[in-house]
Parts: sequence; structure tokens; C-alpha cells
Amino acid sequence: MKSDSLVIIPTYNEKENIRAIIEAVLNVPEHQFDLLIVDDNSPDGTGAIVEQIIAEQPQRVHLLKRAGKQGLGTAYIAGFKWALQNGYEYIIEMDADFSHPVNKLPEMQATCATGGADVAVGSRYLTGVNVVNWPMGRMLMSYFASAYVRLVTGMQVRDATAGFVCYRHEVLRSINLDAVEFKGYAFQIEMKFTAHRMGFTIKEVPIVFVNRVLGDSKMNSSIFFEALWGVVKLRLESIFNSRRFNRQLTAGRAS
Repeated sequence: MKSDSLVIIPTYNEKENIRAIIEAVLNVPEHQFDLLIVDDNSPDGTGAIVEQIIAEQPQRVHLLKRAGKQGLGTAYIAGFKWALQNGYEYIIEMDADFSHPVNKLPEMQATCATGGADVAVGSRYLTGVNVVNWPMGRMLMSYFASAYVRLVTGMQVRDATAGFVCYRHEVLRSINLDAVEFKGYAFQIEMKFTAHRMGFTIKEVPIVFVNRVLGDSKMNSSIFFEALWGVVKLRLESIFNSRRFNRQLTAGRAS
């Protein structure tokens, strides 16, 4: 039976993790979650592994294959559009490498379904710093990046760069997904800031983030510096071009 909730996992060279993360999500006991894997033509054969799993679970696991590596943001946008076309009520972003705790999926979904949130953010920094096995430099970069986002935007989200996020479908229908600009680290900030500016309620759910054990990280300095400039750009646009947000809100909620 089709679930009301979809987990979207973007992949590029995740063969070490993909089968295990899919099985973990499928076996969450408290709520049924379907899965959409958005694979950017991984040369390590990630997509082929997903196709094998789909043969076993055709109703719950789906694959969106793209021609090549096009960025995290565009992968999620493609996944959001697929989710909306297929009638899912709750759409969740999640990494393939087990850095986001699978056992928190029911709480993330419930925060939107019954907890009054339009957007639920799996937060590493809501109750201190809950990060395991990150290098100190990367942890400090991430922590102060979120503080910088709060300072520049005025958006009181402790973990603005978090990639573990649940959206009610109304949020994604209201945002003009084709107008989302950023592809890397700044994508997560842009989505939260747009939802915030459009009046949606964002709540944070505390999680413990565990650095990947298998596979290679996709983070690099250029993605980080995109975010630094991107935050300023978003804030300036919200001041001088606020019609963008109002126009999206009107068009989206009327549809």
C-alpha cells in the first residue's frame, strides 16, 4: 500500500551504503515510508543496485535516473516535483550515508503531521552540538555557518544548513521550485529561508549527526563559500524584491 510519506535520497557513488539505507528506511516500525532515489548516473553502479531492490519492492522503492552529476539542489528539486506529481503528503530529505538517524523519521513526519509544523528540521545544534566523528574544523565551520545565517537573515533556525528536513506538501507546492537558485550547501538555506519568508512554521527536531563511515564526503570549500555569499544574496533579495516571495505564495496556494 502506498504511504503518505516519501523519503528522497540523492545519490552519487553510494554503492557501499545504498542497500543498507533503503532496507533501514523500509523497516522503520512506527510509520511506513516510501523511497525515491535520485541517482546522478553514479559510475560505481549505485543505480543498478537500486534497480535490483525495486524488483523486490516495486511499490515502495522508486528510482529517478539523471544523466550526470548536476548538484544536490537540482536532485532534490527533481525529487520534490516527482513527489508532488505522485500525491505524497510529507516529503523528507535524507542522506544515503547514515549521517541522519533513520529512527528519527517517524518523529520528523509527526512534527509536520500532528505537531503544528510545516517544515521539520533535523537539528544538530538545537540542544548543544550533537555531531559525532567530524573533524573539529568542519564542525566549527558548520556551527558558525548556522549562526551566520541567523544573524544575516533573522531566521531563528539553529541548524539552517541541515539536510534532514520534512516538508508538508503545501510548502513545496507554494514555492516556485524552478526559481530556486542554489545547487550546493546554500540550497538548504534557500529552501528554509523561502518557507520562512512565506509564513510557514518551521520547527526543529533534535538529532545526533554521525559522520559517514563508508564512501566519500561530497563537501568542499567551493560549496561552503557559495553559501556565505548566497545568504547575503537571499537577504538582499528579500528586502529589495519581496514580490518574489509574495508572488510564489499567492500562485502556490491558489493552485
